[in-house]
Amino acid sequence: MRGFEHDGDRVVALMDEEERTVIARIVADVGLLLGEVRFGAEDEDDEAPEADAERELFEGLRGLDGSASAPTDPAVLRLLPNAAPDSPEISDEFRRLTEGDLRSLKIERLRTMWEQLSEDEPEWSLTLEEAGPTAAALTDVRLVLATRLGLDSDADVDLLHAEIDAGVRALDEDEEAPVDHERVWLGMLYQALSWLQETLVACLADGEEGDV
Repeated sequence: MRGFEHDGDRVVALMDEEERTVIARIVADVGLLLGEVRFGAEDEDDEAPEADAERELFEGLRGLDGSASAPTDPAVLRLLPNAAPDSPEISDEFRRLTEGDLRSLKIERLRTMWEQLSEDEPEWSLTLEEAGPTAAALTDVRLVLATRLGLDSDADVDLLHAEIDAGVRALDEDEEAPVDHERVWLGMLYQALSWLQETLVACLADGEEGDV
C-alpha cells in the first residue's frame, strides 16, 4: 500500500486487490451499522466458503438497534453522539430532528468510498473535492474500529501497538504469542487506515496552502 500523494489536480493512493477488498468490506459493514442497506447487495451471489472466516471478524462491528433514541451500540453512538449528554430530553429531540439526515450523509459518503474501492484498479484516485468527504468517511470507520478495540485513551493505543508488535514478532518467528489474534488483525487495520487518512489529510492541507 502507498499512501495518498498529489498527481496533478488529483490525489492518488495505491493498493493491491486484497487491500482494497478488506477496506471495502469494512466500509460496507460500517455503512450497515448506520442503515439497513447492504452495499452491492443487488450484485452479490453466494459468497465463497473461504470468505467465512474473514466475515466472522467483521460480525462484531454490527449492532444497529434502529431506535430513535440514543443508540445502544457504543460504536453507533460514537458516530451519532448525543447533542446534550447531560439532558436526555434535549438529546432525543435533537436526534429526532437531525439524525435521519446525518445518517444519510454518512452512509452516502461510505457508499461512495466503497464504490471507488470496488473498482478493479490499483489506483484510488480522488479529486480534491472528493478528498474531504473521503477523509470524513475514514474518520467514521476509524471511530467504529476504535470503539470495538476499546481505544479510549493514548494508553489504550500504546497497549494496542504493543500487542500488534508482539503478534507480528511471533508470526515472523513462527511462535505462539499470548495475544488475541482477531484483535491484532483489527488493530493492524486500524493502524493502516489511520496512516492512510493522515496522508490524505496532508494532501488536502498542501492543496489548501497552494490555493492561497
